[in-house]
Amino acid sequence: MELTNISDTARWVAMYRVMETERRDAIFRDPFARRLAGARGEEILAGMPKGRAFAWPMIVRTAVFDEVIMRVAGEIDTVLNLAAGLDARPYRLDLPPSLKWIDVDLPAMIDQKRGMLADEKPRCALEFVALDLADRAARRALFARVGASGQRVLVTTEGLLGYLTREQAGELATDLHEQASFRFWLIDIVGPFVLQLIQKTWGAKLDAAAAPLRFGPEEGPAFYEPFGWRTAEARDTFAEAKRLKRLPAQMKFWSLMSFITPKKVREQQRKGLNGVVLLERA
Repeated sequence: MELTNISDTARWVAMYRVMETERRDAIFRDPFARRLAGARGEEILAGMPKGRAFAWPMIVRTAVFDEVIMRVAGEIDTVLNLAAGLDARPYRLDLPPSLKWIDVDLPAMIDQKRGMLADEKPRCALEFVALDLADRAARRALFARVGASGQRVLVTTEGLLGYLTREQAGELATDLHEQASFRFWLIDIVGPFVLQLIQKTWGAKLDAAAAPLRFGPEEGPAFYEPFGWRTAEARDTFAEAKRLKRLPAQMKFWSLMSFITPKKVREQQRKGLNGVVLLERA
């Protein structure tokens, strides 16, 4: 089963949450993931080269996002979840009831998730916004509305930035920083070397769906500093996978053989280029 559009990537990634949820020793549980991914999600995963073998970075990313969100939940009043996909965190995380959560995505994706979870009760106040984030005027209008209604907002963009160009990522960072109440921004990031590996493995599939992965800044989180965002916390995927016991056996072997790792890769790892980063307003 081929990917047909960028929304299919949400069904694919939802299957990784299914895989983790169904483990006895799951590091998180998403009881809605299988319903949301559907049969198509299973078919997509089966058709992705090394789809199951490379599940661990996505699973680790989800777990770390969960941890950071829960840690800062008491410091914020709003979560603005951009390119929300099939994320069900407002339903599955023990969030403060007073928290406002806003899911933003393309109309078809919002309609699908809203319909499938219509009988479920979210843990906090939840708003759905159907919007194409590529429409800069429309997203800036949304940011202004959310910025005016919230006092301490956390923006999350899980799995979004890699699909942007360098210029688009900078524009988004600028637009978010315009709102003084946007205090934190939770992102995932990959370096050029890992981006090349992803492109080699899944590039043809993603290109065919008009969803190429193309952004892996060499400077890592420092890319966002000129736009008013500094790093508050950085979590390296490899280190987090070891901590959470989700590092595959073959990766453990390579960690023991790190003395042969190319210098460029070691430099990228030291800069924290591959992982989850919590940015804050500078």
